[in-house]
Amino acid sequence: MKLIIHGGFFSESSQSQETKKAKQDALIRIVRDSYEYLKVHTALETVAYAVGLLEDDALFNAGIGSMIQSDGKIRMSASIMDGITKKMAGVINIEDVKNPIQVAQILLKEDDRILGGEGATNYARINGFDKFSTETKQRREEFESKRKSLGLGTVGCVALDKNGNIAAATSTGGKGFELIGRVSDSATVAGNYANEFCGVSLTGVGEDIVSGAMAAKIVTRVTDGMTLAKAVEKTFEEIKPFDGFAGAICIDKDGNIVHRDSFPSMVFASFEGKKLEVFN
Repeated sequence: MKLIIHGGFFSESSQSQETKKAKQDALIRIVRDSYEYLKVHTALETVAYAVGLLEDDALFNAGIGSMIQSDGKIRMSASIMDGITKKMAGVINIEDVKNPIQVAQILLKEDDRILGGEGATNYARINGFDKFSTETKQRREEFESKRKSLGLGTVGCVALDKNGNIAAATSTGGKGFELIGRVSDSATVAGNYANEFCGVSLTGVGEDIVSGAMAAKIVTRVTDGMTLAKAVEKTFEEIKPFDGFAGAICIDKDGNIVHRDSFPSMVFASFEGKKLEVFN
């Protein structure tokens, strides 16, 4: 069993050592809890669980603590993919929901599995998700003072369960102050993808990740026989011409874990057996 999570790029929030340590501590707690969960659940169930915990922590830009858009509203996106069934489901620009990843998880059973805007929000209400404000005081103060942070805070998880199944999930609160209707990479195959060979979740500048078709490329290359390390390396080389800003976490069917960022500041943690790793 293997598990890796990310909490976006550290530059998304305050650069203080206090905030950095708080994020590291949160990642350690969440990756440990999620690994225990993985012991008795599937990879698909676990990635939804792990990303849900990340959405519940205001330190990360997903769920609670999401960035505020240019019209003063919060719109979030999330997706989940099952490596066994090859099914992906997601919500784009959903509003007033505590855990967008849980809505995406429920959508896996539908024929129409990617919903946006009002349709996504209405689907959540019909399926028992009460109206919930994810706004925090810090995000409102940032908005009111028009202080634009880099907005690189996406969260994600990739898991390999005891049966060899892989799943990936990604969630974001956006980049902040974006144009209304902007679609991030998180609910697309560029930012979140998995099959029986590999699973990938990305964070960074959504437009760069989409331009590089990154998650789908990495998984496809591994499927075609390239090693995970080489697939990640080649895909990141391809975003250099436009100075792409991205970070990826990946697990392949053999349990190999690879993480990479184009501008080293991604916060992530992995857990395999009794081995815990936390970076940045």
